Amino acid sequence: MPDLRWLEGYSGESAVELIALEGKCRIDSLVFAFEQAMNQKAARVGKDRLTPEERIVLAIESLEREVNNGGYDQFFANSSREYATMIVDALRIIGCPKTASITRKALDIVQDSPMAVADIENGTWEENEDRRDALGECDSHYYEGAENIGESLFAFIKENRARIEP
Repeated sequence: MPDLRWLEGYSGESAVELIALEGKCRIDSLVFAFEQAMNQKAARVGKDRLTPEERIVLAIESLEREVNNGGYDQFFANSSREYATMIVDALRIIGCPKTASITRKALDIVQDSPMAVADIENGTWEENEDRRDALGECDSHYYEGAENIGESLFAFIKENRARIEP
């Protein structure tokens, strides 16, 4: 199979047009384009006007980006934390139960050792070594996970394309 190209980003395509690039572009780049499209739509109409399916795209992509770049503590410390209450269900909905279980454990750790917004803003989030170590174990399980979250999210997008529109 030939190497697929990376789609350089979202440039106004419809959901159908983006989905039609399957087989020509890498799936992770298509999912990233959907995330960009949903962020642009949220900027235009407000996040509260996105469909639940569109919010799932944003939540899953936020988790992927943050955990892959700095672990669960980064997911919970950055603005992506806005998706914390829905992320476990979102992972289950797209068909990633193993990752949902790992993420549930990470969420339980954070809830057992809560962090205040002030702690995040002043950088004291990392001072809790027990929490950091426990989240580090979740990171390891996440990285070892056999689920292809990008492929699962793309399948979800295709199934729900009528409710996911830039």
